[in-house]
Amino acid sequence: MAITKIQSESLNLADDFAFTGTITGAGGTNTPNFRAKIIADTSFTTATYTGVVFPSEDFDTASAYDTSNGRFTVPTGQGGKYFIYCQLLVNAAAADQLQFCKIFLYKNGSQYRNIHMNFANNYITRTGFNLATVENLSAGDYLQIYVYADDASGNPDLYNDSTNPNFFGAYKIIE
Repeated sequence: MAITKIQSESLNLADDFAFTGTITGAGGTNTPNFRAKIIADTSFTTATYTGVVFPSEDFDTASAYDTSNGRFTVPTGQGGKYFIYCQLLVNAAAADQLQFCKIFLYKNGSQYRNIHMNFANNYITRTGFNLATVENLSAGDYLQIYVYADDASGNPDLYNDSTNPNFFGAYKIIE
């Protein structure tokens, strides 16, 4: 398409264009990004704040998630806005004994965001949680997931199901 055509007419985005040069400033990638998961049921102590380690990664473009301690650390030069997400399935040790559940997003070792459910006197056997947030993070900031559950029957677990896994992930938002 001749440059004179663009100048003399409006640009119709429904037209097909064949570019032979380099286009810059269009699109981008949401990196770094990662998603880690738990691949087996994982028991934890009732009524205790417990750090969750997701030992298996689906992807990790910057090797920024540590499967040994459950931390995602923002790489050098990669500060900015991040979409952070987590799903946990909490299962009581016995039927209808789960009283209270909470998921925490920790930032740099401190509670930062949370979501919780209090079942009062209507105890349940299993519940699922989804936590999602957009946060401004700086290089070196680290994130972890913690869980807290009060189970009247013993120690609950993070129930793993192939169609509803427990996972934790984040990606940098293109700005």
